[in-house]
Amino acid sequence: MIVTTTENIKGYDTEVLGIVSGNTVRARHIGRDILAFLKNIIGGELKEYSELLADARAEALKRMIQEAEKFEADAVVNVRFSTAQTAAGAAELLAYGTAVRLKKVG
Repeated sequence: MIVTTTENIKGYDTEVLGIVSGNTVRARHIGRDILAFLKNIIGGELKEYSELLADARAEALKRMIQEAEKFEADAVVNVRFSTAQTAAGAAELLAYGTAVRLKKVG
């Protein structure tokens, strides 16, 4: 499965199959909050939150790809990520794009 932020894939025509998405909602963890609070005092990257967001992005992307596979897509183009706070201490991470079937040009 090709996953790209571009609109086209060089050398291929595309047949649009539909919009696909994957999401996950993650809540903060008290242990991460304590470590982040301490880091906030001395400065620097909040690695606990960086790891939480990286895990959420990976899960949302995986779910988007699984949805594209149901369409029997070869690729997902125009992939984007979006976040939204859903409740105090919880956020949704959404991955979305267009599932396409590829046809070699020439």
